[in-house]
Amino acid sequence: MPTDLRQHVLTKVMVGLMAAPLALANGFAAESKMPIGSQPPAFSFADIRYLPRTLDDFGHPKAFVLVFTTVGCPIVQRYLPRLKELAKQFHDQGVQFLAVDEGPDDSMTEVAYQAVENGIDFPFVKDFDGDCARAVGADRTPQVVVLDGARRIFYRGRIDDQYRLSGVRPSASRDDLREALEDVVAGLPARLAETMADGCLISFPAPKPAHSALTYAKDIAPLINQHCVACHRAGTAAPFALTNYEKVASKAATIAEVVEQQRMPPWFAHPDFGKFVNDRRMTAQERAAIVEWACGGKAAGDLAQAPKPPEFQDTQWNIGQPDMVITAATPEQIPATGYIPYCYVILPYVFLHDTWVQGIQIMPGNARVVHHANLAYASLGNGFDIDRNFLTGKVPGGIDVDLGSGVAMMIPKGSVLALEIHYVTTGKEETDQISVGLRYAREIIHKRVRYKELHNNKFSIPPGAPFYPVAAQKQLECDATGVGLFSHMHLRGKDSTFFAHYPDGKTATLLALPNYSFDWQLSYVWPRGVAHFPKGTKIECSSHFDNSPFNPFNPNPKATVREGPQTKDEMMIGFFFYTDDSEDLNLRINPKTGRIIEEEKPARKNPAAMPIAGSLRGRL
Repeated sequence: MPTDLRQHVLTKVMVGLMAAPLALANGFAAESKMPIGSQPPAFSFADIRYLPRTLDDFGHPKAFVLVFTTVGCPIVQRYLPRLKELAKQFHDQGVQFLAVDEGPDDSMTEVAYQAVENGIDFPFVKDFDGDCARAVGADRTPQVVVLDGARRIFYRGRIDDQYRLSGVRPSASRDDLREALEDVVAGLPARLAETMADGCLISFPAPKPAHSALTYAKDIAPLINQHCVACHRAGTAAPFALTNYEKVASKAATIAEVVEQQRMPPWFAHPDFGKFVNDRRMTAQERAAIVEWACGGKAAGDLAQAPKPPEFQDTQWNIGQPDMVITAATPEQIPATGYIPYCYVILPYVFLHDTWVQGIQIMPGNARVVHHANLAYASLGNGFDIDRNFLTGKVPGGIDVDLGSGVAMMIPKGSVLALEIHYVTTGKEETDQISVGLRYAREIIHKRVRYKELHNNKFSIPPGAPFYPVAAQKQLECDATGVGLFSHMHLRGKDSTFFAHYPDGKTATLLALPNYSFDWQLSYVWPRGVAHFPKGTKIECSSHFDNSPFNPFNPNPKATVREGPQTKDEMMIGFFFYTDDSEDLNLRINPKTGRIIEEEKPARKNPAAMPIAGSLRGRL
């Protein structure tokens, strides 16, 4: 045996003998944990996109470090900088770190934000059912478990002994995790394979109730009506309706899962930053009631006493009956399978006068094939810029433009409307002929909705980069009142945060989207008149991109990624919508034409309309 290896083994034996009384006193011998050196049973966890994942998704590193966390454990928070340092140090030696959240009340948004807030690039995941912790014998946070290349438990215990529940040492007397990682990458036995972790106890999920006194009629129907039916009803893009007991009971297991995990209703804003009128979240009590009912018998109760679902207008137009509907000149042909590049459609109508609108809705002819669509105006002869002349978008779970109180949007004269459409395949050939509905202003207009486009197109995301930062900011030239915020990225978009840097030097976080979703690009709308920003405020959008192989939607983790219009490319655009506090237009609008009454000429009965190009593929 080589001298250095012999000395290492002797040291390991001596340390183990000295630690044995402590181990026995702390109950290691009595616990039914997976022993050191054993291979735990297979387990899974959910990534920040709620997808089930396993260690197989990381390939074959030399070692895994599973760090068990919760959002609220103070010991976890103290150790995050050290874990970040160790992950960076051992990354090139083939060690994969993974933070596994075990907090029953921690939402995926809060879990993802913990990584963003601390600038950590290794994955944060969630162990919803506790199977991951049980499999490797973890019972506290921030306990760590190191698995070797064969997925055997190599080390289990503390990170080091500096931060304890009862106090803090000036420095650690032993770097337990660092030593274990040095040993595992060197192919040596662990100097100390198990230590005592004295952090916060993990609260494993309680068993689901087998019986419940809750009924659909009394307890569940009101919640479904309030939170679900607006989308889950006939004629919407939702995959099924939830408008009666039979429909809800048949989907009870799925409803319970997505509600308990807070995947539904969809909402990605961190709760600590900003209040928004379109907040979709259920309370903890509401979620618990739905889960208890779904798992405890799905009792109907007296259905005659169940509240009826809310009534909606007998129209597909959420903005009310439009004053003008403009439809694409020709239908788009959608293939049965494959990837479809963005489609650009110019609507066949020219606005000969400034037109003031308070309602805008994009209406696909076939909602099944439209993932999302963005609407902008384009000036004839000046091309089409979807970003600089943006009006609104249609995205899963989004809201339509529906303004009031003297606020409106304006479509300039000489413009046409243009759509950028992301079509998806459904397994059969389909068609779509998209329309846009406009509702003209019906009141005196005092303010025009404006926006700042926080756009960075100079980035170059390296291959494999898991946490690549891109940011942009713009300064307000006036005292402003915020209307809302919107973030747009593609498949590598990981998180997006909006900041306000005030003239007095203070900074506030306006919105944090730590687990950005390309499938749910929601708008975040402030209550009217509450978000005020003085002249000179700089609005910033700061985002990160995940170009790593662990990103399940990454088109090609080996590619260097730059800005481009297709989903295989990337974009980083934040929209800040606002009104100018000093502006008072005092415009009287004809509700039949959308034009300023003083500018109308009686001799012209109808604005001219002319056919123009129906659709183009590619950037105009």
